Amino acid sequence: MTIHRLPDLPTDGVDATTSIIKIAILAVGGQGGGVLTDWVIDLAEHAGYRAQSTSVAGVAQRTGATIYYVEMTPDGGRDPVFSLSPAPGDVDILIAAELMEAGRAVMRGFVTPDRTTLIASAHRVLAVSEKIVPGDGRADSPGVTEAVAAAAHRLVCFDMEQVAVDAGSVISSSLFGALAGSGALPFEREAYEATIRRSGRGVEASLRAFNAACDLALAGGKTPAVAVPEAVKAEARDPEGPEALVSEWRALRSMVGDLPAPVQDMAGRGLRKVVDYQDLAYGRDYLDHLKRVIAIDDAAHEWRLSIEAAKYIANALVYDDIIRVADLKTRASREARLRREQGIGGDAIAHVTEYFHPRMQEICGTLPVRLGRWIENSPKVFGALDKVFNRGRRIRTDGIVGFGMLYGIATLKPARRRLLRHEVEMKHMAQWLETALSVRDINYDLAVEVLKCRRLIKGYSDTHERGLSKYRRVMDGLPMIRHREDAADWLRRLREAALLDEEGKALDGALKTIETL
Repeated sequence: MTIHRLPDLPTDGVDATTSIIKIAILAVGGQGGGVLTDWVIDLAEHAGYRAQSTSVAGVAQRTGATIYYVEMTPDGGRDPVFSLSPAPGDVDILIAAELMEAGRAVMRGFVTPDRTTLIASAHRVLAVSEKIVPGDGRADSPGVTEAVAAAAHRLVCFDMEQVAVDAGSVISSSLFGALAGSGALPFEREAYEATIRRSGRGVEASLRAFNAACDLALAGGKTPAVAVPEAVKAEARDPEGPEALVSEWRALRSMVGDLPAPVQDMAGRGLRKVVDYQDLAYGRDYLDHLKRVIAIDDAAHEWRLSIEAAKYIANALVYDDIIRVADLKTRASREARLRREQGIGGDAIAHVTEYFHPRMQEICGTLPVRLGRWIENSPKVFGALDKVFNRGRRIRTDGIVGFGMLYGIATLKPARRRLLRHEVEMKHMAQWLETALSVRDINYDLAVEVLKCRRLIKGYSDTHERGLSKYRRVMDGLPMIRHREDAADWLRRLREAALLDEEGKALDGALKTIETL
């Protein structure tokens, strides 16, 4: 039997644990939480501190963040006893690499107003629970910001992800800079910089991000005036091209200027979206549809019907098909975005593999109307072709063959209005718009809600089919409520129920409620 003698406790009445600095770091996979933890340990040890780090892994990439925990204390000549994980109410510094992780830290009690300095990036990485919602499942970011500010002793919060991207680095560098700028640790700025230099990898980019974030933290986390992105500047400029086409575009833009002032902004955005999708003639069609709605609208209702029509008619005209997908994937702007997001230099070769799984329905939709209809109405032909086309494909678009295949499909855009899918979409849009206009005189607010129901239809392939099915079920409830005074409120409830879950269980319940009215 071996007896280990415990070190003598201090006899001067001083609590030795008060000298221990406790830091919790919450980071999602790929955000460099381990690198940041190593930097904090290296910083402490080179400053004459004893330090220890542990980590508790989260689940997958975004269903849970990894918690890295660091404790440090000045070296007093004896081995300190450190904890292995953070405890609620006992954290001095909490670093969150994403806003919602800061909110979760507050909920778990790691952030307290009497002691915790909270350093959090204001950007969002959507959680799985937010992505799977058919509608807008995003959490309320401003509400989270207010909550964490109230819970922390001090808050340092700005978009540290963007700071890192602008510097050509990763967020761990800007988080380290925010930690330095917060003054929460008793180390000089030069000591932080020396830590980054000792790491030996991506030093210059890391230092740029570190210094930018440190300066922002010292300035109170107020981001300086941001330059207008090039994409926004480009949108404000006239497109370049043949003078005849540019003149026609300007004529369409002037037509937008003749619309009621409250409608012009949304109509201008819709026009640009529609023309980019197809051509100038398609843009003129868009404005013709919109003018039908404006003709029965008025300023007394603040042009709400027309504003919603400007938005959702554009969305209806810009439906996703194989041609659209191929067009977007072969644009030079997409390659530039991929290189920028992945940090790939101009001379480096980027290997891109696209995944496709077209169903026979999408193939038929890309055929001329009569041929597509004939195949759909011929079960044997449809089934035989479905066995050929209905399977997953991985296409390398960094080579001439794969890119050429997609580019060839994208060149079908001028023929789009002669294809089966376009005929189907235009008939459906006409029915939807006619339904909204028909109830306008009965109930203006109901007409607005009918237009908003278009948001149920989105996406491509199976996603589009599910959305279209929910739309039809919601509109099936319209005859039961259209003559009620609260019809608009009920239709809104049906739409929101349809957006709550993929299976449509909430919508089933809402429809049963209406049947009992």
